[in-house]
Amino acid sequence: MTRIGHSSRIGRSDRTHPRTDRRGEARLPAVVAVLVAIALYALLPEDLLLAPRFVVPALELLLLVAVIAVNPRRITRQTRLSRSVSLGMALVIAAANQVALGLLLHALLTVQAEQARELLIAAGQVWFTNIIAFGLIFWELDRGGPVARTQNDRERMQAADFRFSQDENDDAVTEVAVSASGRSDWVPTLIDYLYVSLTNSTAFSPTDTMPLSPRAKLLMSIESVAALLTSVLVIARAVGALQS
Repeated sequence: MTRIGHSSRIGRSDRTHPRTDRRGEARLPAVVAVLVAIALYALLPEDLLLAPRFVVPALELLLLVAVIAVNPRRITRQTRLSRSVSLGMALVIAAANQVALGLLLHALLTVQAEQARELLIAAGQVWFTNIIAFGLIFWELDRGGPVARTQNDRERMQAADFRFSQDENDDAVTEVAVSASGRSDWVPTLIDYLYVSLTNSTAFSPTDTMPLSPRAKLLMSIESVAALLTSVLVIARAVGALQS
Protein backbone atom coordinates (compact mmCIF):
# COMPACT_ATOMS: atom_id res chain seq x y z
CA MET A 1 0.00 0.00 0.00
CA THR A 2 2.88 2.35 0.74
CA ARG A 3 4.33 1.89 -2.73
CA ILE A 4 0.94 2.52 -4.34
CA GLY A 5 0.43 5.69 -2.29
CA HIS A 6 3.90 6.92 -3.22
CA SER A 7 3.28 6.26 -6.93
CA SER A 8 -0.03 8.11 -6.88
CA ARG A 9 1.60 11.04 -5.15
CA ILE A 10 4.26 11.19 -7.84
CA GLY A 11 1.58 10.90 -10.47
CA ARG A 12 -0.29 13.90 -9.09
CA SER A 13 2.85 16.05 -8.99
CA ASP A 14 3.80 14.85 -12.49
CA ARG A 15 0.86 16.73 -13.96
CA THR A 16 2.37 20.06 -13.04
CA HIS A 17 6.10 19.36 -13.04
CA PRO A 18 7.94 20.56 -16.17
CA ARG A 19 9.94 17.34 -16.52
CA THR A 20 6.86 15.27 -17.17
CA ASP A 21 5.74 17.07 -20.31
CA ARG A 22 8.86 15.51 -21.89
CA ARG A 23 10.04 18.80 -23.39
CA GLY A 24 13.58 18.30 -22.16
CA GLU A 25 16.11 20.92 -21.18
CA ALA A 26 16.51 24.04 -23.25
CA ARG A 27 19.50 23.87 -25.59
CA LEU A 28 20.49 27.55 -25.16
CA PRO A 29 22.23 27.37 -21.73
CA ALA A 30 24.57 24.62 -22.93
CA VAL A 31 25.31 26.52 -26.15
CA VAL A 32 26.17 29.66 -24.19
CA ALA A 33 28.41 27.71 -21.80
CA VAL A 34 30.29 26.07 -24.66
CA LEU A 35 30.71 29.36 -26.56
CA VAL A 36 32.09 31.06 -23.45
CA ALA A 37 34.58 28.21 -22.96
CA ILE A 38 35.63 28.39 -26.61
CA ALA A 39 36.11 32.17 -26.43
CA LEU A 40 38.15 31.96 -23.22
CA TYR A 41 40.45 29.36 -24.76
CA ALA A 42 40.84 31.25 -28.04
CA LEU A 43 41.90 34.38 -26.15
CA LEU A 44 44.70 32.67 -24.22
CA PRO A 45 48.31 33.72 -24.87
CA GLU A 46 49.95 31.83 -27.75
CA ASP A 47 52.34 29.99 -25.43
CA LEU A 48 49.43 28.27 -23.65
CA LEU A 49 47.73 26.87 -26.75
CA LEU A 50 47.80 23.20 -27.73
CA ALA A 51 47.78 23.96 -31.48
CA PRO A 52 47.51 27.02 -33.75
CA ARG A 53 45.03 29.42 -32.18
CA PHE A 54 41.84 28.50 -33.98
CA VAL A 55 42.33 24.74 -34.50
CA VAL A 56 40.85 23.59 -31.18
CA PRO A 57 38.07 26.23 -31.14
CA ALA A 58 37.14 25.25 -34.72
CA LEU A 59 36.89 21.58 -33.70
CA GLU A 60 34.76 22.48 -30.70
CA LEU A 61 32.47 24.65 -32.84
CA LEU A 62 32.08 21.82 -35.34
CA LEU A 63 31.04 19.44 -32.56
CA LEU A 64 28.68 22.07 -31.16
CA VAL A 65 26.96 22.50 -34.53
CA ALA A 66 26.53 18.72 -34.73
CA VAL A 67 24.78 18.46 -31.34
CA ILE A 68 22.60 21.51 -32.07
CA ALA A 69 21.47 19.86 -35.31
CA VAL A 70 20.10 16.90 -33.33
CA ASN A 71 18.30 19.04 -30.71
CA PRO A 72 18.07 22.67 -31.90
CA ARG A 73 15.79 24.00 -29.14
CA ARG A 74 15.03 21.25 -26.66
CA ILE A 75 17.24 18.31 -25.71
CA THR A 76 14.73 15.51 -26.14
CA ARG A 77 16.34 12.87 -28.34
CA GLN A 78 19.68 11.22 -28.86
CA THR A 79 21.42 8.40 -30.66
CA ARG A 80 24.55 6.62 -29.55
CA LEU A 81 26.50 8.77 -32.01
CA SER A 82 24.97 12.07 -30.92
CA ARG A 83 25.60 11.25 -27.26
CA SER A 84 29.22 10.37 -28.06
CA VAL A 85 29.66 13.64 -29.94
CA SER A 86 28.13 15.66 -27.13
CA LEU A 87 30.27 14.02 -24.47
CA GLY A 88 33.30 14.21 -26.76
CA MET A 89 32.84 17.97 -27.10
CA ALA A 90 32.95 18.40 -23.32
CA LEU A 91 36.02 16.17 -23.08
CA VAL A 92 37.82 18.10 -25.83
CA ILE A 93 37.17 21.37 -23.97
CA ALA A 94 38.45 19.83 -20.74
CA ALA A 95 41.52 18.18 -22.31
CA ALA A 96 42.63 21.30 -24.17
CA ASN A 97 42.21 23.31 -21.01
CA GLN A 98 44.26 20.84 -18.96
CA VAL A 99 47.11 21.21 -21.45
CA ALA A 100 46.78 24.99 -21.18
CA LEU A 101 46.86 24.62 -17.39
CA GLY A 102 50.08 22.60 -17.54
CA LEU A 103 51.72 25.18 -19.79
CA LEU A 104 50.44 27.95 -17.54
CA LEU A 105 51.90 26.41 -14.40
CA HIS A 106 55.26 26.01 -16.12
CA ALA A 107 55.15 29.60 -17.33
CA LEU A 108 54.23 30.96 -13.90
CA LEU A 109 57.33 29.30 -12.45
CA THR A 110 59.73 30.53 -15.12
CA VAL A 111 58.38 33.76 -16.61
CA GLN A 112 59.89 37.16 -16.01
CA ALA A 113 58.07 39.64 -13.78
CA GLU A 114 57.01 41.87 -16.67
CA GLN A 115 55.06 39.00 -18.23
CA ALA A 116 53.34 37.96 -15.00
CA ARG A 117 50.29 40.21 -15.48
CA GLU A 118 49.29 38.51 -18.75
CA LEU A 119 49.68 35.08 -17.19
CA LEU A 120 47.63 36.00 -14.14
CA ILE A 121 44.76 37.01 -16.44
CA ALA A 122 45.23 33.76 -18.38
CA ALA A 123 45.03 31.84 -15.10
CA GLY A 124 41.55 33.27 -14.54
CA GLN A 125 40.55 32.18 -18.04
CA VAL A 126 41.83 28.64 -17.48
CA TRP A 127 40.17 28.40 -14.07
CA PHE A 128 36.79 29.57 -15.38
CA THR A 129 37.01 27.29 -18.44
CA ASN A 130 37.69 24.37 -16.11
CA ILE A 131 34.46 25.09 -14.25
CA ILE A 132 32.49 25.04 -17.50
CA ALA A 133 34.24 21.95 -18.87
CA PHE A 134 33.73 19.80 -15.79
CA GLY A 135 30.18 21.08 -15.34
CA LEU A 136 29.43 19.92 -18.88
CA ILE A 137 31.02 16.53 -18.25
CA PHE A 138 29.03 16.03 -15.03
CA TRP A 139 25.88 17.05 -16.93
CA GLU A 140 26.56 14.58 -19.72
CA LEU A 141 27.34 11.62 -17.46
CA ASP A 142 25.00 11.75 -14.48
CA ARG A 143 22.03 9.35 -14.69
CA GLY A 144 22.55 8.75 -18.40
CA GLY A 145 22.71 12.39 -19.52
CA PRO A 146 20.19 15.20 -20.10
CA VAL A 147 17.94 13.22 -22.44
CA ALA A 148 17.65 10.23 -20.10
CA ARG A 149 16.95 12.48 -17.10
CA THR A 150 13.98 14.18 -18.76
CA GLN A 151 12.64 11.50 -21.11
CA ASN A 152 12.96 8.32 -19.07
CA ASP A 153 11.07 7.16 -16.00
CA ARG A 154 13.29 6.97 -12.94
CA GLU A 155 13.31 3.18 -13.06
CA ARG A 156 15.00 3.37 -16.49
CA MET A 157 17.67 5.91 -15.56
CA GLN A 158 21.25 4.83 -15.05
CA ALA A 159 22.66 4.87 -11.53
CA ALA A 160 23.26 8.40 -10.25
CA ASP A 161 26.80 9.78 -10.20
CA PHE A 162 25.79 12.61 -7.84
CA ARG A 163 23.39 12.96 -4.91
CA PHE A 164 21.85 16.41 -4.74
CA SER A 165 20.18 17.85 -1.67
CA GLN A 166 16.80 17.61 -3.43
CA ASP A 167 17.30 13.83 -3.57
CA GLU A 168 17.06 13.57 0.22
CA ASN A 169 14.60 16.30 1.20
CA ASP A 170 11.40 14.24 1.14
CA ASP A 171 11.08 14.28 4.94
CA ALA A 172 12.04 17.95 5.41
CA VAL A 173 9.60 20.72 6.34
CA THR A 174 6.79 21.22 3.85
CA GLU A 175 8.18 24.23 1.99
CA VAL A 176 11.49 22.41 1.46
CA ALA A 177 10.06 18.97 0.76
CA VAL A 178 7.74 20.29 -1.94
CA SER A 179 10.71 20.56 -4.33
CA ALA A 180 12.29 17.24 -3.35
CA SER A 181 12.95 14.66 -6.05
CA GLY A 182 10.51 12.14 -4.62
CA ARG A 183 7.62 14.61 -4.45
CA SER A 184 8.10 16.88 -7.45
CA ASP A 185 9.99 14.48 -9.75
CA TRP A 186 12.85 16.99 -9.78
CA VAL A 187 15.97 16.24 -11.81
CA PRO A 188 19.15 18.34 -12.07
CA THR A 189 19.79 20.59 -15.07
CA LEU A 190 22.96 22.19 -16.44
CA ILE A 191 22.95 25.03 -13.91
CA ASP A 192 23.03 22.48 -11.08
CA TYR A 193 26.12 20.79 -12.51
CA LEU A 194 27.85 24.12 -13.16
CA TYR A 195 27.19 24.98 -9.52
CA VAL A 196 28.71 21.66 -8.42
CA SER A 197 31.74 22.40 -10.59
CA LEU A 198 32.07 25.94 -9.22
CA THR A 199 31.89 24.92 -5.57
CA ASN A 200 34.33 22.05 -6.18
CA SER A 201 36.80 24.50 -7.74
CA THR A 202 36.53 26.99 -4.88
CA ALA A 203 36.28 24.64 -1.89
CA PHE A 204 38.53 21.95 -3.44
CA SER A 205 36.01 19.37 -2.22
CA PRO A 206 32.30 18.51 -2.48
CA THR A 207 29.91 20.85 -0.69
CA ASP A 208 26.17 20.12 -0.77
CA THR A 209 26.32 17.59 -3.64
CA MET A 210 28.07 14.29 -3.05
CA PRO A 211 29.83 12.18 -5.72
CA LEU A 212 28.61 8.59 -5.66
CA SER A 213 30.36 6.74 -8.47
CA PRO A 214 34.12 6.17 -8.86
CA ARG A 215 34.18 8.20 -12.08
CA ALA A 216 32.47 11.15 -10.38
CA LYS A 217 34.97 11.03 -7.53
CA LEU A 218 37.87 10.82 -9.99
CA LEU A 219 36.62 13.75 -12.06
CA MET A 220 36.01 15.90 -9.00
CA SER A 221 39.48 15.03 -7.70
CA ILE A 222 41.11 16.09 -10.99
CA GLU A 223 39.18 19.34 -11.00
CA SER A 224 40.02 20.06 -7.36
CA VAL A 225 43.74 19.44 -7.85
CA ALA A 226 43.79 21.62 -10.98
CA ALA A 227 42.00 24.44 -9.16
CA LEU A 228 44.27 24.14 -6.14
CA LEU A 229 47.46 24.22 -8.19
CA THR A 230 46.21 27.24 -10.13
CA SER A 231 45.23 29.10 -6.98
CA VAL A 232 48.46 28.37 -5.10
CA LEU A 233 50.76 29.36 -7.95
CA VAL A 234 48.74 32.41 -8.90
CA ILE A 235 48.76 33.66 -5.32
CA ALA A 236 52.49 32.95 -5.01
CA ARG A 237 53.20 34.74 -8.27
CA ALA A 238 51.02 37.70 -7.31
CA VAL A 239 52.79 38.05 -3.96
CA GLY A 240 56.15 37.85 -5.68
CA ALA A 241 55.13 40.55 -8.14
CA LEU A 242 54.06 42.84 -5.30
CA GLN A 243 57.35 42.36 -3.50
CA SER A 244 59.52 42.97 -6.57
